[in-house]
Amino acid sequence: MLKSYVCFDLETTGLDPLYNEIIEIGALKVRDGKVAERFMEFIHPQEEISPMITNLTGITNEMVANARPADTVISDFLEFCEDDVLIGHNVGFDYSFMKSGASNLGLTFEKFGIDTFKIAQRTLKSLPSKSLSSLCEYYQIENKAAHRAYYDALATAKLYQTLAHYFENEDPSLFKPQQLTYKIKKVQPATAKQVALLQRLCSQKKKVPEWNPDTITRSEASRLIDSLLKSKVI
Repeated sequence: MLKSYVCFDLETTGLDPLYNEIIEIGALKVRDGKVAERFMEFIHPQEEISPMITNLTGITNEMVANARPADTVISDFLEFCEDDVLIGHNVGFDYSFMKSGASNLGLTFEKFGIDTFKIAQRTLKSLPSKSLSSLCEYYQIENKAAHRAYYDALATAKLYQTLAHYFENEDPSLFKPQQLTYKIKKVQPATAKQVALLQRLCSQKKKVPEWNPDTITRSEASRLIDSLLKSKVI
């Protein structure tokens, strides 16, 4: 069992790091088996948080309204991680968002990690669900605020320790840190149809365009189109 590591979890506006954003980072730094530092912070997103994400996480647009922007929070979190091994539940998902965020800042985020979800898949095959909530219930691990980043990270750290206690001697290779990998997707420029629709909507809604048709991305155009379709004419 590792005695020093960082266990982390993210809450996001969706499932794709190319189109969606991080809205909360929660992490704990473990030293000699004890929590030495904590990282808990919201991020102010560029897009609104959907009702579905609010229902899942409890995070509202009002809660992130005064949060710092992604670049400063992500930069601070990268420093927090130092050279530690990362532990997470389905850690590849969180790593994809964090690596993409680091790349947007011109930084690298190459890490080794341990995935408690993969460990559970191999060691607890009879359990119908390997979700964090199901495993916490199975092992009677308290999670005071499920789907909030820090508390999920804390629950994951307890789960890692529990799984290591029961299964590491049986299969030590499962608990060895592995290189985390994620290939960052290229940003795609907006299509000609998107640009034309945006220009038409701006005209219809009497909005002054604040975007550059030569540099706007496909995902940015999609969000703007959705926003304009919902907006009222001034």
